[in-house]
Amino acid sequence: MANKIIFFPEVNEEDEDKPTKCRVEEEKLNMNKGDSAGKSVTYVMSSDDDDDRGGWGHKLDFLMSCISLSVGLGNVWRFPYLCYKNGGGVFLVTYTISMIFCGIPIFFQEIAVGQYLGSGGMTFVGQLCPILKGVGFATMTIVFLLDIYYCIIIAWTLFYIITTIAFVPLLPWESCDNWWNTDKCYTPEYKTMMNVSTKHTSPVEEFFDHKVLGITSGGLTDLGGLQWNLFVCLIMGWLIIYFIIRKGLHQSGKLIWFSAIFPYVILFIMLFRAVTLEGAGQGLYQYVIPKWEMLLTPAPWMDGASQIFFAYSIGCGALPALGSYNKFHHNAYK
Repeated sequence: MANKIIFFPEVNEEDEDKPTKCRVEEEKLNMNKGDSAGKSVTYVMSSDDDDDRGGWGHKLDFLMSCISLSVGLGNVWRFPYLCYKNGGGVFLVTYTISMIFCGIPIFFQEIAVGQYLGSGGMTFVGQLCPILKGVGFATMTIVFLLDIYYCIIIAWTLFYIITTIAFVPLLPWESCDNWWNTDKCYTPEYKTMMNVSTKHTSPVEEFFDHKVLGITSGGLTDLGGLQWNLFVCLIMGWLIIYFIIRKGLHQSGKLIWFSAIFPYVILFIMLFRAVTLEGAGQGLYQYVIPKWEMLLTPAPWMDGASQIFFAYSIGCGALPALGSYNKFHHNAYK
């Protein structure tokens, strides 16, 4: 007796929008007698018509969600630091090569697998290889831990937004005349009046350390009290996330468009502001002119590849989840 497993989809040609089943037919062949007996079972890999997962309201919603996922703190916050660390233009070279040969192919692969199986990051690995079912749960655990400190950064952002609105047109981190400033605080225009042997800090640093975080000492023995203003901002951040995804990200509608387009608007505003500052030309020179000798060191290549995986959210289960809301015959490659 020999078993032959045949996989083939049941496609409804009249309505491609309906979920597709993948039928597994097991045919038992009697190799000795030449006769055969068969039976078939149906294994549903994507949902039936009564599935309530839903899908994207428009094809552009899926595109915007992918753009929104790729433009986050990983690019706005971490990318400039890595670019400065690894020789400016040299990092752009390693980043581009890593994007072409690693980032884009794996990005598309995760979306395609999620679309084909109709499942997200927690379950799709187990469907592909049942023995690795725990990988999905481990991934979600890591993502949960990442979300904890990402929400803290969101709380800081909300605090700065509220403070900016409350103190317009003056900003509290522009001067050293506030109650949280120390004797070591200085502003750039008075830097020549400081003793070079004195360790001084900027008003921006002191605002973050003493006002936002409430740090009173330099050691871990004194953790300080609860910062109620940050606690309220943290709760606000979690509530914003809840109301966005409570009905599913695919039903967020115009919020997806906002989260995809608004970061680019802010980046262009920051770029325009940066190029008008004193010394902008020198900064652009350091950014654009590469130090080619650094290509022979492993650091730019490692940081370029890791930044691609970090910025594109590869391996965290988000891409399969976004792809799972596509129609089965959606052309994700386009």
